[in-house]
Amino acid sequence: MNETPTTPEHGGPPPSVPTREVAAVISRRRFLTRLSLSLAGVCAGVLGVPVVGFIAAPIFRKVAGVWRDVGALDDFKIGETVSVTFEDPSPLPWAGVTARAAAWLRRENERQFTAFSVHCTHLGCPVRWMPGANLFMCPCHGGVYYADGSVAAGPPPHPLFKYEVRVVDGRHVQVKADAIPITTTL
Repeated sequence: MNETPTTPEHGGPPPSVPTREVAAVISRRRFLTRLSLSLAGVCAGVLGVPVVGFIAAPIFRKVAGVWRDVGALDDFKIGETVSVTFEDPSPLPWAGVTARAAAWLRRENERQFTAFSVHCTHLGCPVRWMPGANLFMCPCHGGVYYADGSVAAGPPPHPLFKYEVRVVDGRHVQVKADAIPITTTL
């Protein structure tokens, strides 16, 4: 049982030269590796394109403002600021309750209204109307706005977003539901 090793000194093939079977395994391995990487690339492309489209679509999609009824003209008292809700200008079928938007609506005189977004321009928190103080207040970070929507105190960088308001047929009040601009800062 005394076998001699197959090394170049003993007349065998050199260890660095692959045999035919080893070369077939290497080429099969290389083929399967390339096939696996190619299939993974195709799967990543098939899954990645819709994800990128989902992320990039809002950048290119412009939503036109839509006039939404918020109530009858007689429902609003002159000088009073009330909360009104309306449907978002671009509701998605699965949005549910989140397809509802809100605004603070004030009747200035017989035919003139002013509407402000309920979202603070600092981080988008909901602002409240404080009738006793005649101010809008953001409870999250202490943002305060005057009755005209301008910043009174706190971190908000911009005044409240104003919606366009109109009276239709002398009976119905409508708010133009626009996409609220993203003005939040960190």
